[in-house]
Amino acid sequence: EELSATVQSVLMQNYEDFEIIIKDGGSRDGSLEKLPEDERIKVYREEDQSIYDAMNQAIRYTTGDYLLFLNCGDYLADAKVLGRIVKVICKTGADIVYGDLRRRGQNAVIVSPEAITDFVCYRNIPCHQVCFYHKRLFAERGYDLTYPVRADYEHFLWCKYEKKASFAHGDFVVAEYEGEGYSETKENLKKAAGEHRRITGKYLGKKCILYRGIMIVTLQPIRKKMAESRL
Repeated sequence: EELSATVQSVLMQNYEDFEIIIKDGGSRDGSLEKLPEDERIKVYREEDQSIYDAMNQAIRYTTGDYLLFLNCGDYLADAKVLGRIVKVICKTGADIVYGDLRRRGQNAVIVSPEAITDFVCYRNIPCHQVCFYHKRLFAERGYDLTYPVRADYEHFLWCKYEKKASFAHGDFVVAEYEGEGYSETKENLKKAAGEHRRITGKYLGKKCILYRGIMIVTLQPIRKKMAESRL
């Protein structure tokens, strides 16, 4: 049901020049049989070792210029999302165009930063559900599978610091995020923290000490809990 809802949120777009690549790792729950019939939907079945391995496999089958990675249960926010994104792409020509996020069940919108600064890269980048990447950013390499929880984070920083990618922010909600998935389990939250240290150390070096201090002084952990509260 969640896969079908995710797909429907794309099919309902008033901008119609897109393709939907569904990467299936061998599901047996009837998910594929419930998909609507549409020539823009292309299904590929192949065994994979992880979420990011599946994403890397899916990239090989894409033919479009820009890529968006939606997990099962994530929705495009409304029927005009792709049309708005295309306008930003045409206006800016940016390598990565991103928007804002709404977490399902919460009224608040998580607004992405206007500029991707070093501090933003340390603190909290836009999640992959709201980022449209030019396909050339995956031509040289895909997601690094040595980061099983935060490979999308590492790739984003690689795009900025190694490929010198350009960025543009669209001031609108791109996706509704289901949450409580693979990266948010108790075990993987610990892994994510360790991967964050490795990734930021790799790309930001000694700046991490300064940014860590800023976040402690500004009570960032408390503010994060308040922002995510359902009350």
